[in-house]
Amino acid sequence: MPGTMTAGGKRPPSVQATFEDALAKLPEGYIDGYFANRSWGVTVKRSEDGKRTWLYGEELSGTGIVSFNLYRLAGSGPTLKPCEMSSAKVIEFVLGFEPSREKVAPRP
Repeated sequence: MPGTMTAGGKRPPSVQATFEDALAKLPEGYIDGYFANRSWGVTVKRSEDGKRTWLYGEELSGTGIVSFNLYRLAGSGPTLKPCEMSSAKVIEFVLGFEPSREKVAPRP
């Protein structure tokens, strides 16, 4: 809600800022994790210049998919481009996705 303040008198971060922070915390490459109590496999790739982040996720025991690009271009601020889904679905997924804490044994 615009103008909302926390008990300490500070404004809470915007949804966009919270989304970008959560996305930045995801490691590059493939990771397993959970969203809505279901197992997901997610791949994150970032361009070398930092201007594009790509995420593709698949529900491992179902048919769910999440896919998008986030562009950071000069002058326009971040631009979220979901692939055949709503921005709201993408944001909900990134904010709710919990990477697995289990370490996978290296393959021989």
